[in-house]
Amino acid sequence: MTPNEVLENIVKILDEKKAEDIVAIETAGLTVVSDYFVVASATSNPHVKSLADDVEDGMAKLGVFASHVEGKATGWILIDFNDVIVHIFLRESRSYYNLEHLWADAKQVDISDLITE
Repeated sequence: MTPNEVLENIVKILDEKKAEDIVAIETAGLTVVSDYFVVASATSNPHVKSLADDVEDGMAKLGVFASHVEGKATGWILIDFNDVIVHIFLRESRSYYNLEHLWADAKQVDISDLITE
């Protein structure tokens, strides 16, 4: 599966599970860590954990497995799919860490056709 296909599937899973304010950032050319970041907000700690579990499970069903997961006990879970890194935050944590500002030089990916609401 291409990095773009991984990105699209992750966004669809997050959207289906009611993640909020989903943003995709193209990091290729700016870092060797990944091609994309996906950033999403959740309404509560259980929602953060549920979204992370759903992304991991949904991608595993497609044959794509996370190489690393961090933060399962916090308000910020990072899931590393190598070319795509997913950041799921509580709203307050997302505002505090403000990844979108830190990666302001990165191009935002238009995912509007993948979001249903």
